[in-house]
Amino acid sequence: MIDLYYFPTPNGWKVSIALEELELPYRIVCVNIAKGDQFEPGFLKISPNNRMPAIVDPEPAFGGAAVSVFESGAILLYLAEKTGRLLPADPHRRVAAIEWMFWQMANQGPMCGQAGHFRNYAPKPADPYALERYTNEAHRVYRVLDLRLSEREFVADEFSMADILCWPWVHLRGHHGQDLAEFPALGRWYEKLLARPAFQRGLAAGAELAAGMAGMDDEARRNLFGQR
Repeated sequence: MIDLYYFPTPNGWKVSIALEELELPYRIVCVNIAKGDQFEPGFLKISPNNRMPAIVDPEPAFGGAAVSVFESGAILLYLAEKTGRLLPADPHRRVAAIEWMFWQMANQGPMCGQAGHFRNYAPKPADPYALERYTNEAHRVYRVLDLRLSEREFVADEFSMADILCWPWVHLRGHHGQDLAEFPALGRWYEKLLARPAFQRGLAAGAELAAGMAGMDDEARRNLFGQR
């Protein structure tokens, strides 16, 4: 059984959804990022960047000792290679899937994350330049994905890890100041994936862990935003 070091956030949902789609048994190990669990020495041995998610697979497909993987994109690529699923067999589509997985990690996630921070968590009033900069960048990456999906059903033409990697950030579009009414192809794709039972199970995984997170005290702010 795979151990999933997890908290219910877009990056965490990527892995819980992928595990549900692949029907791989897993056990959630809570990493309460508001309480500082990500800085515990035991967790840092698995995820030296002090970020969740991470996994430990006791039975890697290539045999040998248990393997740990951190970074959500690396985890999804590992799981696809372990199972031989959710990366296209066609080489052109496979290249496209990996290309868009890297796009998500380098563009969609960071830009939407910064937009969400300045719109929802930064001290008020938020810096107007930062607010405009990252909200506009979030709009740009939403438009990039919308244009990609205007010509195809899925990001790499068939359902793949690229879709699983991109979808959770769109789920929090309100945090980024974005409206799917502006992005019709993206909206159709979002709803299609939301209807998949594995997405619903992955989205619900560990939801109880975030109970009481509506407010943010000083400890949570230090743990989430105060690292040097």
